[in-house]
Amino acid sequence: MTRILLCLFVLCLWGFAGPLAKRKLVADKSLSTVTYAAKHPLHKWEGVSHDVNCAMIYNDETKTPESVAVSIKVASFDSQNNNRDSHAIEVLEGLKYPNVTFVSSGIKANEDGTLSARGNLTFHGVAKPVSVQVTRKEAGGKMTLTGEFPVSLTEYNVERPSLMGLKTDDLMTLRFDLVFPL
Repeated sequence: MTRILLCLFVLCLWGFAGPLAKRKLVADKSLSTVTYAAKHPLHKWEGVSHDVNCAMIYNDETKTPESVAVSIKVASFDSQNNNRDSHAIEVLEGLKYPNVTFVSSGIKANEDGTLSARGNLTFHGVAKPVSVQVTRKEAGGKMTLTGEFPVSLTEYNVERPSLMGLKTDDLMTLRFDLVFPL
């Protein structure tokens, strides 16, 4: 009798409903990046992190991400200038607030194939809701999610650094390229 119930349970899960539709995917760290772009009246620069920790819940039936969580260490951003990177860690209080995170609260597929993601960005110890438009591409058994959004330093209680008496722009841009094996 136990075997019959077990077989019926397995048939219900696999035979009638098919395999479970949702699974966890982890971004490929060797291919994924998060970049910040900042400006000062005298120059512009970017810092790139290749140490991106990201996971999503993916629905195989709808072929759509349902939720995503991203975490990047502040100290992992490289602007190709060690002095600037050290100063950024100091300004961002990287020892006190070591990570920048985004956790989605909803992802919606748009008619044009893009995604709209809502969630909370936690930066410098402050969590704020953000909305992000995401472009999705699939090729070679991989899905790539790309997008960008502005971040106001003052909204996250970051004192804008200055050089020669001139402060950096308040808005910086966060860009992401997240690559997931399908």
